[in-house]
Amino acid sequence: MNDIGKKFLPLGTVVMLKGGEKRLMITGFCTMSMEDENKKMYDYSGCLYPEGIITSNQSALFDHNQIEKVYFLGYNDQEEIEFKAKLEQFLSQKP
Repeated sequence: MNDIGKKFLPLGTVVMLKGGEKRLMITGFCTMSMEDENKKMYDYSGCLYPEGIITSNQSALFDHNQIEKVYFLGYNDQEEIEFKAKLEQFLSQKP
């Protein structure tokens, strides 16, 4: 499966990053690293798949363009579609 073109894939989507060795499952959107002084916002946060979130401070942060392959597309319903539209609108208004 390869649905990489559509930015902001649904929660639960399982992906492999370019150069990666372990799959990740998307768990969130527009996350900033607390350690990053530049306050960069990443498109996604994720956890190792199939292990899931083991500790609360263990998340992978990555951007859409880093995704090489989509293995599984997460749940997609009307509520998710509306949320993504609001998210896109909010991000288009940011400076």
